[in-house]
Amino acid sequence: MLIGTSGYSFDDWEGVFYPPGLPKGKRLDFYKDHFPVTEINSTYYRIPHPAVFFHIANKVGDEFEFLVKTHRSFTHDRKDLDAKGKEFNDAIKPLLESGKLKGYTAQFPYSFKYSPANLDYILNGKIYFKDAPLFVEFRHDSWDRPEVYQALKANDIGFCSVDEPALPGLFPPKAIATNDVGYIRLHGRNSANWWGGGGDRYDYLYSEKELKEWKIKIDDLKSRTNKIYLFFNNCHLGQAVRNARMFMDLMQMDFGK
Repeated sequence: MLIGTSGYSFDDWEGVFYPPGLPKGKRLDFYKDHFPVTEINSTYYRIPHPAVFFHIANKVGDEFEFLVKTHRSFTHDRKDLDAKGKEFNDAIKPLLESGKLKGYTAQFPYSFKYSPANLDYILNGKIYFKDAPLFVEFRHDSWDRPEVYQALKANDIGFCSVDEPALPGLFPPKAIATNDVGYIRLHGRNSANWWGGGGDRYDYLYSEKELKEWKIKIDDLKSRTNKIYLFFNNCHLGQAVRNARMFMDLMQMDFGK
């Protein structure tokens, strides 16, 4: 089981996780000494030059792992897929060739609801992500149905379990795997700010009791998978790091070096 945070380069982590005055270019160097894996979410907004991933790959050891979020052209805009798919794959190539890219995270929006056509879109879209596993995250609870899990499993597409506020329409907290990898993202339970958008929706610190609920789910998931990724996306003011440390303690894992 690998535990990390959804991103690592946040200004408000300085003095909370990162030492005061640490240059931005040294953040990954520091992060890698505490976590074995991270998500790269910036690729959702902008496809970077391949040199960016070349330098990122060379900053960490061979044992470090990355999961990369797909560009919004696939999950939100759902157009220009051939052109954007090629651009995305060209950009990610150095990370892939390094052996440190372990999967793609496709986070579909709340507005993307279940329909046979939308399910087919996902299954057919796998063609753009050939060289590493594709994991899908749903925000709308209409996707919580057996035929969806069966289709993902039949097409070797991973499922991303989520924890988010218990609001009508949002996906419930279920630990499910549709391949041999469990993938869990904890977004926080900030019900008051969830629909407002922006980073405030992730302003939340999990209690030990809430984390223990997920430990029970994960202990069960272990028997059905070969590997589990757990990412904390409540990144506001370094709360993701605090909760990751708490969860590592629950699992009797070491926090860094």
